[in-house]
Amino acid sequence: MSFGRPPSISVGFSATPPDRGSFPLDHYGECKQYMQTYLDCLRKNGNNSTPCRHLNKDYLECRMNRGLMERDEWRNLGLNGVGESGSSTVVKDNPKDRPNV
Repeated sequence: MSFGRPPSISVGFSATPPDRGSFPLDHYGECKQYMQTYLDCLRKNGNNSTPCRHLNKDYLECRMNRGLMERDEWRNLGLNGVGESGSSTVVKDNPKDRPNV
């Protein structure tokens, strides 16, 4: 090790890309209301995401509709059946929790 120069990188190191690739940030705040509503729900529920899953789905739907992330099936995102009839999250889905868009 030598002081004053950058550390050497081991020869066997190789970076791996994220599983779902990169996606653009929401610079124009197109989905900010959905994000804020979801984060508020998390705060109210002590960071327990289960009661907020329908809001997470709304946020991701907004991102997919605006080209801020690649469209994918809900089952691949872990949200299959959320918000559908017969789902346990339907009972917790309160329309007043959703942003006014």
